[in-house]
Amino acid sequence: MERTGWKGLCLSLFDYKTEKYVVAKNKKVGLLYRLLQWVFLIKKGYQDVDTSLQSAVVTKVKGVAFTNTSALGARLWDVADYVIPSQGENVFFVVTNMIVTPNQRQQTCAEREDIPDGMCSEDSDCHPGEAVIAGHGVKTGRCLRAGNSARGTCEIFAWCPLETKSGPQEPFLKEAEDFTIFIKNFIRFPKFNFSNNVMDIKNKSFLKSCHFGPESLYCPIFRLGSVIRWAGSNFHEMAPEGGVIGIRIEWNCDLDKAASECNPHYSFSRLDNKLAKSVSSGYNFRFARYYRDQAGVEFRTLMKAYGIRFDVMVNGKGAFFCDLVLIYLIKKSGFYRDKKYEEVRSAEEEEEPGLGLSEQPASGPGLQKQPEQHKAQQGSGIRKGNGYVCPKRLEPSRPLPEHLHVFGLQQEP
Repeated sequence: MERTGWKGLCLSLFDYKTEKYVVAKNKKVGLLYRLLQWVFLIKKGYQDVDTSLQSAVVTKVKGVAFTNTSALGARLWDVADYVIPSQGENVFFVVTNMIVTPNQRQQTCAEREDIPDGMCSEDSDCHPGEAVIAGHGVKTGRCLRAGNSARGTCEIFAWCPLETKSGPQEPFLKEAEDFTIFIKNFIRFPKFNFSNNVMDIKNKSFLKSCHFGPESLYCPIFRLGSVIRWAGSNFHEMAPEGGVIGIRIEWNCDLDKAASECNPHYSFSRLDNKLAKSVSSGYNFRFARYYRDQAGVEFRTLMKAYGIRFDVMVNGKGAFFCDLVLIYLIKKSGFYRDKKYEEVRSAEEEEEPGLGLSEQPASGPGLQKQPEQHKAQQGSGIRKGNGYVCPKRLEPSRPLPEHLHVFGLQQEP
């Protein structure tokens, strides 16, 4: 018995379960059903929907820029210099402006005057070994005053000289406006085992020359300055202090159609608060490049990078009509359709020979023969609504729900 139970359980794993419907031959109910069906057809409510989109994003930026400054001299900038991280992900940063502090070495120098915790009047204000709060180094115990000034700043052990306070107001990398962003996006709807990607373009030469725009809505290559403009900003206003741009990719696919009809739709928005003028506005961070001189002493070039962070966000849903295949398209569709639908006819049609429920036998295998008086009670009924015959012994003991009364299915006393 136990073996039989396990065998039945294992075999049940290969069953396909679908709902069974009873077809009621009733004009009022049928009219209501067709009205609702029309609404669902317009809204595509007949489709099964998968919202568990799986996605992977790979980005590549291309472009070069040339600068000539006193801190760095003549220099060419390529992707390895201005894109962070270099491997390209759904979040990446493009440098547009920079404050460069070259030749920093670990030694002593005066803390900057705009750091409150670094201010002092005498040496006792600078406790040795104490880090300057929001400063650049560790106090040595000396208070450095210029001339006869009553107040000065603490001497610190730090990377000296300290970072330059102010930077250029014009974008350091002006050419960044014409850089291009290539977004490769792979998606999959696991429920329907459907995959697609933005690279599914048969004409490869198209990718070498296209730019996303009104005439090329499915080109995955974007001009950086255009993306900022579509997000409602201006490159020359945004580049000096940086900001955050969101690139949203929507995959809303009707999988009843050909796979080539499943295409991404792009939208752009600025995510940082551009209207708030605060010390935290924009987007920047610091990084350094380290070297050693001929004596083996380490020094570095500190860079405070301002730029534009891009966040690529992917959303979508796929819809597919499943039961259409089972009931209409496969070879044995008639067999499955008969099992799925059972017809129940109204009283008028029951009177026709060979139709309806009136032809059911009063007795048979598994049925007890009923007395004549009992049969008479079954035969007598009350005609209601749209021709339904409701036998007295089967009248409901509770009232019908209110929403059925609206459509004329009232229960008579």
